[in-house]
Order: sequence, then structure tokens, then C-alpha cells
Amino acid sequence: MPHWLQLMLESLPTLLWAALIFTVPLTLLSFACGLAAGLATALLRLFGPKPLAAVARFYVWIFRGTPLLVQLFLIFYGLPSIGILLDAFPAALIGFTLNIGAYTSEIIRAVIGSVPKGQWEASY
Repeated sequence: MPHWLQLMLESLPTLLWAALIFTVPLTLLSFACGLAAGLATALLRLFGPKPLAAVARFYVWIFRGTPLLVQLFLIFYGLPSIGILLDAFPAALIGFTLNIGAYTSEIIRAVIGSVPKGQWEASY
């Protein structure tokens, strides 16, 4: 067996375990927080006061219009320039949450907007 293959097979369990204990909690937490942020943003855009709806619209526009990798770089490397120091996990959690929240808010807003007026009136 080649040396590089043996080295790779020896280090594989360590890499998989590290990925498991970092990736699974990050995925679950960012999904849950992003879903809550998306629901709040969608409801704010639909039923909130105009100034707050404009802020929510701007947030969705920015986070849907920029690549996720750029957002993560700005959060991890840009926030320390204004004095906010974050470790990798909280920075990734914030970045993924904000991104998922923006996309989820558009989905929820479209779903609520697709309900016909008669259905809204019948629900009262």
C-alpha cells in the first residue's frame, strides 16, 4: 500500500469525527435560527410598519444578492476591524443564519402572498 494512502486512511477517522462534531451542530443551529429569522423577516415585510419593512427588504436584497462565501469572509475577517472578535463557529453560525433567513423569508413571503383574498377572509 502506498504511503500516502496509508496516511490518508489513518487520518480519516479523526477528520470525520472533527467534521461531525462541527458540521452537524452548525447545520442544525443555523437552520433553526435561519427559519426563525426568515419567518420574522417575512412577517415584517408583509405586515410590519413601512420603515421596518424597508429595512427587512434591504436585508433580504443584500443577503440574497451576495455570495455566501463573501458574507462569511466579511463576518469573520471584517467584524474584527470594528472591534467584534468571533471564533470560527459563531461567525459561521451568524453568516449561515443570516443567509438562510433571507432566502427563507422570500419563500414564506411568496407562500403567504399566494393565498387568495377569499381564503384570507374565510380564515377570520
